[in-house]
Amino acid sequence: MFLPKYPDSPTPPPAHTHTPTESAPVRRSLPSVSIDQKTVVALVVGGVVLTALLAAVAVTAISVTVAAVVLRSMLRDHHRR
Repeated sequence: MFLPKYPDSPTPPPAHTHTPTESAPVRRSLPSVSIDQKTVVALVVGGVVLTALLAAVAVTAISVTVAAVVLRSMLRDHHRR
């Protein structure tokens, strides 16, 4: 009877060898940004102004929608008569 020949070592040799590469380049830190009180105040005021504008747009959209519904209702009643 013919038996298969098995390798001498139970694990096969690695397919590739790992060669160490150069170390990763050192990352430079970001330049420091000085934040003073004027910058914080400007950002807060800008946020308040943008929030107020957004609220004004939302209120205008709601009022235009209500006016359109009322006008549509009035025109529908006018055409029925």
